[in-house]
Amino acid sequence: MAETTQAQTQAARPQQGNRGPQGRGGRNGRRDDAPQEPKQFEEVVINIDRVSRVVKGGRRFRFKALVVVGDRKNKVGVGVAKGADVQAAIAKATDVAKKNFITIPVVNGTIPHETEVKYSGARVLLKPAAPGTGIIAGGVVRTIIGTTGITNLLSKSLNSTNKVNIAYATIDALKAVVPRDQWLNAPKKAAKATKEEDK
Repeated sequence: MAETTQAQTQAARPQQGNRGPQGRGGRNGRRDDAPQEPKQFEEVVINIDRVSRVVKGGRRFRFKALVVVGDRKNKVGVGVAKGADVQAAIAKATDVAKKNFITIPVVNGTIPHETEVKYSGARVLLKPAAPGTGIIAGGVVRTIIGTTGITNLLSKSLNSTNKVNIAYATIDALKAVVPRDQWLNAPKKAAKATKEEDK
């Protein structure tokens, strides 16, 4: 009987050794084999709220997510959506943000001019900053600017502290920024240059 048990244990040992080079069933190897593509957009969840609706049977709870999506170059979008659970709300808000992308004119890591926008009760002021200043902003504004290609910026959030309103005010402020070549005096300079070339 002892010989049979030893033979059984020896036969079982190679099977345990064949699990994989990493051990534990080779799970680490499977994870490494999966191709990891770099994400084109950066998704940041700013805020998640639990909201309720009163129905006949009582209260119905859902989740509301505020998400910002940016490519760290010159595109950014903000989305708000509700879902039965947190993951569903985040996924819906991300889709909304991707559908509402705006393009920001970035010059030397900052915006070309100062802008101030009021959205509902929130007011956001954005100012260009010198190189090396960094992003001087707080809370929601900092999160949104962080997903863009802007590296130097001064900002101030006034009045309302509602995160959704501040987010939309920030997006409207960035949307209101006009590229330098589209300023009122830019076409005149271009016209003068063409006249000089004709001479």
